[in-house]
Amino acid sequence: VPAYSPHAVAEHTMGLLLTLNRRLHRAYIRTRDFNFSIVGLTGIDLYKKTVGIIGTGRIGRAFAEICRGFGMRVLAYDKYPAPDFEYVSLDTLLRESDVISLHCPLMDNTYHLINRETIQKMKDGVILVNTSRGALVKTDDLIEGIRAHKFFGVGLDVYEEETPNVFEDRSDEILEHSVTARLLSFPNVMITSHQGFFT
Repeated sequence: VPAYSPHAVAEHTMGLLLTLNRRLHRAYIRTRDFNFSIVGLTGIDLYKKTVGIIGTGRIGRAFAEICRGFGMRVLAYDKYPAPDFEYVSLDTLLRESDVISLHCPLMDNTYHLINRETIQKMKDGVILVNTSRGALVKTDDLIEGIRAHKFFGVGLDVYEEETPNVFEDRSDEILEHSVTARLLSFPNVMITSHQGFFT
């Protein structure tokens, strides 16, 4: 649905990025317990950092405009280039980006686009955000990369195992064999429940 809430999704993407960067989710929980320590909450200035946007449709373009407002350099990768972007190869985008955001459709050639091989090409300390389709990311390889300290943060509004979870309250259940539970165990991972469109 090309025109469905492109700004809502783009804004949610930036919300995930800001939350991960400044550890807002952890700071919120701490201060509710009257713990005002800032140890472990160090972020980076997004200003002058490079964001790589994979997919420059309406949502990708809206997110790019938000990033430009933060003074970020925007690199783009898309099979169908649009005006006003600095397009580079996927390898260049992976190598040069401080932040990588996925905004492409799920097709045969994008299935598991983010995998062990592409993760190894990324900068150490990269932030990855996916508000597009869960299967763009191979979850087992992502978890391997998180455990290897490749990522400063990972923000997911979509993920491979989301189907039984989205829009459901499973707070009283024990998720014994869940990769979602494994992802949620990492302090630098932020997951939301497919709410990017929800304005």
